[in-house]
Amino acid sequence: AVVSTQSTGALKGLKVIELAGLAPSPFAGLLLADYGAEVIRVDKLKPLLSTNVLARGKKSVSVNLKQPEGIEIVRKLVSEADILIEPFRPGVMERLGLGPDALMQQNKRLIYARLSGYGQDGPMSQAAGHDINYVAMTGVLSKLGRAGQPPFPPANILADFAGGSILCVMGILMALHSRHTTGMGQVVDASLSDGAAYASSFLFSSANQIPMMWPGKRGCNLLDSGCPYYNTYKTSDNRYMAVGALEPQFYTALLEGLQLTDAGLPHQMELPKWGEIGAAFADKFSCKTQAEWTDIFSKVDACVTPVLSFAEAAAHPHNKTRGMFLETPGIPEPAPSPKLSATPAVPAVESPRLGQHTIEVLKELGYEEGAAVKLAEEGIVNATQ
Repeated sequence: AVVSTQSTGALKGLKVIELAGLAPSPFAGLLLADYGAEVIRVDKLKPLLSTNVLARGKKSVSVNLKQPEGIEIVRKLVSEADILIEPFRPGVMERLGLGPDALMQQNKRLIYARLSGYGQDGPMSQAAGHDINYVAMTGVLSKLGRAGQPPFPPANILADFAGGSILCVMGILMALHSRHTTGMGQVVDASLSDGAAYASSFLFSSANQIPMMWPGKRGCNLLDSGCPYYNTYKTSDNRYMAVGALEPQFYTALLEGLQLTDAGLPHQMELPKWGEIGAAFADKFSCKTQAEWTDIFSKVDACVTPVLSFAEAAAHPHNKTRGMFLETPGIPEPAPSPKLSATPAVPAVESPRLGQHTIEVLKELGYEEGAAVKLAEEGIVNATQ
């Protein structure tokens, strides 16, 4: 079957309606689906971009939200749901007649999760943006990058996923916990920009409490590529090794592995000499292949590891033992984390076709099969069997 039966899992029994979007909202839905929730994704009739990224284990209902009949279908779906996830700018759902006031009046237990770039209020709430913009507005991007180079965004991981999807799901779970006591749902206002700042709290707190960690400009500090023993180094075969030998015992082991114990290098914490230390490390690493260094440091506890490709990561013995990756079509996708001892995740490995479950879900909502087929013929829904 394309969709897991999801007969187990910590979130079994929860019904989630996910309005199709890009990146943050699909991952929020995937997190819930992987742990047993039933997730129904509401797709457009003909989306410009594929919505099947991060779609494992979901059902797809394709609905025309520009027609009143399509809006009514979503209202019926949400009336029976525990959670709604919507990815639009503030005001879009209200204009569709699907805002929290309307939907929570018919379903007082609904958790209404709103994932947006800058949040539901404030001067920038209507502004367009992407991960790089949201991280830039938090001050965090100013800290990321190498010395003398422009700030460098970490793909779209920080705002979209760490600050967006994951914190949104945390908000949903807290709202569910509150519902046990109050019997009432609530709105979860998950701003990607707010979340990126919150996920980066350590940068702010450590700047106050441990100023020695951030003595210099961007790219000149302990954790931002300024430190020679927290960096990556090219090997003789143009691969890379990752070095994180921060503590003295690991730094000593690093020098042993590199055979630099007696090289007369400056002290580990002699910051003005970090460039000299880094040059010595780079010279050493360039003399052997990644495989050779991996073998050397597999016998030395120095916090030194190879930088693996996707395929290599999926094939690594430790990752295979942990079940870190699923056997998905194409590139293996990561398995759910964390692992629960009593109610483990129940991930599906395949994704739905656009509109695959439209007729099935409409019939569950009380539509006769003939009426459902007619809706498809009238362009209200897309039903791909």
